[in-house]
Amino acid sequence: MEIKASDVKALREKTGAGMMECKKALTETNGDAAAAEKLLKEKGLAAVEKRAGRTTSEGRVFIKIEGKKAVICELTCETDFVAKNEDFIKIGNDIAAKALAKGFTSVNEELSGMLLDLATKIRENMSLRRLEIIDIPENAAVSSYVHSDGKTGVVVVLAADSAAGTSNAEVQEFAHDCCLHIAAFLPAYIKRDDVDAAYIAEQTEIFTKQVAELDKPENVKEGIVQGKINKHLAEICFLDQPFVKDDKVSVAKKMEAVAKDAGTKLSLAKVVTYQLGA
Repeated sequence: MEIKASDVKALREKTGAGMMECKKALTETNGDAAAAEKLLKEKGLAAVEKRAGRTTSEGRVFIKIEGKKAVICELTCETDFVAKNEDFIKIGNDIAAKALAKGFTSVNEELSGMLLDLATKIRENMSLRRLEIIDIPENAAVSSYVHSDGKTGVVVVLAADSAAGTSNAEVQEFAHDCCLHIAAFLPAYIKRDDVDAAYIAEQTEIFTKQVAELDKPENVKEGIVQGKINKHLAEICFLDQPFVKDDKVSVAKKMEAVAKDAGTKLSLAKVVTYQLGA
């Protein structure tokens, strides 16, 4: 039977398949558009399986906050072009919303399955690489930030001792600034207590060798080594780093000042950072 160009065009717009593939599918199904669409999807799913081994080094991070929960997830794809695609961005936001709505706490088949139609249409390997739900306690200020390229996302939860402290504008601004700071500097640790003792021992050994030849008393050398350790920890620990908007004070000191101005106590309840591929 004759296949009309308008039917081919309509099927192409609906499925994203090539013109020749659409025409062939319509021919095989005797012009039945629904059957042709089903056939193309079946072929597309098979193609998705073939592409499953291809490297997915691009993608985006998505964050959604609703009520007392936040979700952060990472979707990967093969090319930066697809990572910027409106459909890819939409499906990422949809996945985050569904995870919150259904209480999903990790990647599962239902969430991953939401990518299949888009992967079939775009013809790239893509996946939901990871997902995390963050519980927000009472009297907590939460903020999030996703960098403009979509490759870094941060959620910060600050615990206060009252609802008034949580709603304070300065506290909320500080929570957001913490997100910006972490996205910019990507600290390896949040506080000094988080640093592995073996790592500190390794750095101490390195610094000790650096000062070994100095013509100074041993107690002075030990003081120099400890100074180097303190400086290094201040570089890699978030709370010890110079605050992004005022490098004359550390993040911890800035938090103390914000808490005093707001008439509350503040502590860092939760920090989650996703960096694409990390």
